[in-house]
Amino acid sequence: MGEKVVAGQFDLSDRNRYRDKLRRCLKGLERLLDERRFDRPKNLMGLEIELNLVGSDGMPRMLNAQVLERIASRDFQTELAMFNLEVNIAPHRLSGRVFDRLAEELRTALAYADRKAGEVDASIAMIGILPTLGRDDLVSSNLSAVDRYTLLNDQIVAARGEDFTLDIHGVEHLTCTSKSIAPEAACTSVQLHLQVTPDRFADAWNAAQAACAAQIAVGANSPFLFGRELWRESRPPLFQQSTDTRPPELQAQGVRPRTWFGERWISSAYDLFEENLRYFPALLPICDDEDPLDVLDAGGVPKLAELVLHNGTIYRWNRPVYDIADGVPHLRVENRVLPAGPTVADVIANAAFYYGLVRALAEESRPVWTRLPFEVAAANFDAACRYGIGARFIWPRRGRYSGTTEVDAVRLVRDELLPLAESGLNAWGVERADRDLYLGMIEERCRLRTNGAEWQVATFHQAREQGLSREAALAATTRRYRELTNLGEPVHTWPVGLPEPVPLG
Repeated sequence: MGEKVVAGQFDLSDRNRYRDKLRRCLKGLERLLDERRFDRPKNLMGLEIELNLVGSDGMPRMLNAQVLERIASRDFQTELAMFNLEVNIAPHRLSGRVFDRLAEELRTALAYADRKAGEVDASIAMIGILPTLGRDDLVSSNLSAVDRYTLLNDQIVAARGEDFTLDIHGVEHLTCTSKSIAPEAACTSVQLHLQVTPDRFADAWNAAQAACAAQIAVGANSPFLFGRELWRESRPPLFQQSTDTRPPELQAQGVRPRTWFGERWISSAYDLFEENLRYFPALLPICDDEDPLDVLDAGGVPKLAELVLHNGTIYRWNRPVYDIADGVPHLRVENRVLPAGPTVADVIANAAFYYGLVRALAEESRPVWTRLPFEVAAANFDAACRYGIGARFIWPRRGRYSGTTEVDAVRLVRDELLPLAESGLNAWGVERADRDLYLGMIEERCRLRTNGAEWQVATFHQAREQGLSREAALAATTRRYRELTNLGEPVHTWPVGLPEPVPLG
């Protein structure tokens, strides 16, 4: 969850001073954009994955501090709860055999982390929501001992002024309350970064927003929460509700949630940062000593620390990122849509589909966002989260025809979006072997109408039919998931169900 902060108390003057610094940061960003100070195109991508720690019984293990101490690598960081970790893969240029290189680096890193976790009787699980999590696991006492998380929890709780309500209607209905933001820790995601120039940022972000629904349809992997079968990708409603600073009265007034799809297509990265200031009060009003405009006047590059920190407390599914590397500022689109897992191969296949599709959509002569109302893109995202690979979308008609039509998600991906992703990867300069291998995995998921969520649900129900209790079936499904993840074959090849018991004698 980003920047390190030091715990403390805030008063009214802190918030006024922070608001003023945010305005100065936004002005500084505007000047940087006007003066064309940003880095030249480098075709760089980055990858982060949030992980779970589980025991041999499939249950969560609250041991991230001990595991991180043993891993002793800056590539691994703490996350919100004690059963969470995050792995960061160094940026790569999108070309050649980049996806095979990423897969090898990720397998090596995860295998090492898993060995170290084994020293405290834990293992790494790469899954959107751990099916065995219970309500007692997601409480404030299980938040990681990091000042940022403590402060963030305290400020969101104070802003809401009452317990958080989780109310998700899916295959089953879950309703419960929480006194903290701890349930958000159940959501473990893959974050895909794409560095772009300011001139290309709006097209890349709009393309990523339009692609969200298809990403979820083929990549859903979070069907369970607190023992209930909910949406095929339950992270988005859980994330929104568990971080919602709005009491019911503000929700009724249409106040925007901090976990947000957005409400319009954009024409500049500035639009998103400006919305952040206009719509969302500060949660962590911590001021840096730097004055961004003074730094600019002196010919330097400002950190825009307040703007960056504020942006990190607004949870867009495609988030703008301002950063500095080697003294030069750059912009990134951070795609936060995908759940973790099931395997390294599946993660890389999802990444290849995303990067190829975004490149192709961003360069179309008639961009999809000029033909698709934003509210329809948001509705597609909602449908994908609810129904996964069984969703139906509204999408622009192809060719010379105007308007939109309803289409099956599998048909849309297979017939239209996969060819676009292929052309996008070609434009990046990705080698054919990588392109065909990883997009082929997406094609096979479509052919078989399966993904991580479908496998979890089918295996769970088969276990129930074999006489296991709900809790035992979820634990057995989690253990089998871990076994198959370790084998490394992509999820579309996984046999449904639990292995047959070995006969005695």
